[in-house]
Amino acid sequence: MGGHVIFSHWEYFDQLLDTALGSGPDAWNTLQRVSYVWIRDRWVAYPFQNNISALPKEDQIKCLTGLVEAKVSNTTALGRPKNFDEWILRVMGPGIADLFMRPYNFKVWAIPTNLMQCNWLGERVATVDVDRAITNVINNKEDAGWGPNAVFRFPTSGGTGAIWKGVAKLLPAERQRYGQKVVSIDKDAKIVTLDNGHKYQYDSLVSTLPLDITLSWLGKEEWAKGLQHSSSHIIGFGIRGECPHGTKCWLYFPESNCPFYRCTVFSNYAKLNCPADDAKLPTLCKGDGSDPENAEAKAGPYWSLMFEVSESNYKPINQEQVKLGGTAGTWSDVVRDTLVGAINTQLMQAGDEVVSIYHRRIEHGYPTPSLGRDEVLDKALPWLQQHNIWSRGRFGSYKYEVANQDHSLMLGVECVDNVLFGTKELTLAFPDIVNAKKNGELLYKKK
Repeated sequence: MGGHVIFSHWEYFDQLLDTALGSGPDAWNTLQRVSYVWIRDRWVAYPFQNNISALPKEDQIKCLTGLVEAKVSNTTALGRPKNFDEWILRVMGPGIADLFMRPYNFKVWAIPTNLMQCNWLGERVATVDVDRAITNVINNKEDAGWGPNAVFRFPTSGGTGAIWKGVAKLLPAERQRYGQKVVSIDKDAKIVTLDNGHKYQYDSLVSTLPLDITLSWLGKEEWAKGLQHSSSHIIGFGIRGECPHGTKCWLYFPESNCPFYRCTVFSNYAKLNCPADDAKLPTLCKGDGSDPENAEAKAGPYWSLMFEVSESNYKPINQEQVKLGGTAGTWSDVVRDTLVGAINTQLMQAGDEVVSIYHRRIEHGYPTPSLGRDEVLDKALPWLQQHNIWSRGRFGSYKYEVANQDHSLMLGVECVDNVLFGTKELTLAFPDIVNAKKNGELLYKKK
């Protein structure tokens, strides 16, 4: 759930998705990333640290001064940064740290940056070429090409779910179970118990359960407490009218005038992400949550926005139920706050006609690269494997640096190969290596 798009480090992954969903423009839209940061009442191209030329002059000076100071001090720094906050200061300086990196990352991770490690960074955060940044300011140039997802593809229909439904169809249907929940693991008897009472005996168990839950079940509460995560609220609005945001894809929001850290213009990913233009839908409420002037069903066109809001003990979210106007019904307060934030950031207008509302809270949203994470993983994953349990996946192995869709799939592929053949799990063991290149050693189909 959330604003996740497909970009791949593996030919295996590309081949598998083409097999599952088809290839070419009938199956996929190929999109150029158009991504911005809303700050100081303006859009600044992403990545922010390469585009400070778009800021007010006073902020440009603070950011550039900080960059130069950071470059000078970094040449004499001893040892690696002790945490993510030190890394930010050492690489970007206090100007960018205070204006963007600290507030934005707190909104994403829901934990202070000084409580996070920096081993996970790799391709996840753009560093800064100081000379390039200064040149961009002098030339007033936009510089938005950085990153592994500058071009991405998205299904023409069915959303991200269509990908994994297609992959599931490649597997034997009789070996799949849905709507059933694992409630316990007996590591000694090698038995998994479901909520319907059914028990499964196993020789080797591949588990994508959140690692903290698995460890708690197996009596390793102290290890489980050493792992941290944030929860995610996904909020969506369908709106009648022409989309006012051009070809924008996803957008970042570091400031306190909205609860969300990211918004995706989801209707731009595929025409079928919205109802047909001639579909007649009633207006639930206005963009500010008030009663619509006319609620009767009428035709589109339609567009949509998807928002992400993080939650943790460090960053609690008000979830009181509030009633919106018209026939919109009762929702968690975060939905109302998101409507207000969307108006504050010029994503929506107060008079917009809202035709659909969605909200879902996901307990395990992001696996936090906390200071104590690696110490737990270094003990827990081998211990589980000694008991024939391979804990893998976004939350199974708890490594955010290999937690995208391509990573998660390959963690499973390599894990099964390890179980069956004893081959090395490169994605789990060497994130920096697999993330630095297109990996063609393992193929789904022979060329």
